[in-house]
Amino acid sequence: MKLYEKEKLEFLKKKISNIPNPNILELGVQSGNSTKMFLEICEKNDGFLTSIDIDDCSNVSKSSKWKFIQTSDDNFDFVKNYLKNDLDLIFIDSLHEPSHIKKVFYYYFNFLKINGTIIVDDISWLPFVDGGENDNDFVERINRLSFDKILEIYNANKKSLSLEINFSGSGLAILKKVDQNLNDEIKIKNRLFTIKNLLKKIYAPKPKK
Repeated sequence: MKLYEKEKLEFLKKKISNIPNPNILELGVQSGNSTKMFLEICEKNDGFLTSIDIDDCSNVSKSSKWKFIQTSDDNFDFVKNYLKNDLDLIFIDSLHEPSHIKKVFYYYFNFLKINGTIIVDDISWLPFVDGGENDNDFVERINRLSFDKILEIYNANKKSLSLEINFSGSGLAILKKVDQNLNDEIKIKNRLFTIKNLLKKIYAPKPKK
């Protein structure tokens, strides 16, 4: 595991380690780093973890506190048979594509308790910028778009959600549910690149030396 990902998991662990009897839903397992961390908390606090991945990740753990479901996390008609409306935490780390994040966010939000938390992984583009420590054009672009999607969701639901951003590693968006109602996202208009502001930039007086 890369150092920055380890730091991110440590932050996440501290964030949720005191939840009593946690009921956790994890979307995306892969190598199982976050899965094992969640299970450590579930073993300690008498909780339960349900994980979903399209690949077979059933060998990650043999814990009795874990249920693995091999399917796509947007196979809602199938997955709903395994869930109750009492989730404390939802961790979204599956398909990192803004429309998919929106789809699973809005669906699984209904299974989350009031004051429960949804955490979306990989929303920071900073390590992936040109010349950055993990320079990657595709990841930079998709993480920027994912970040923007989270802001659009939050912008439409300030009375239903609180938002915290952590920029450790590839970043985490931490959204707390404070009300049951959820509106569709609102596109945020960017005025930085309007003709008016571009002209201001071009013709702005230069500072005197």
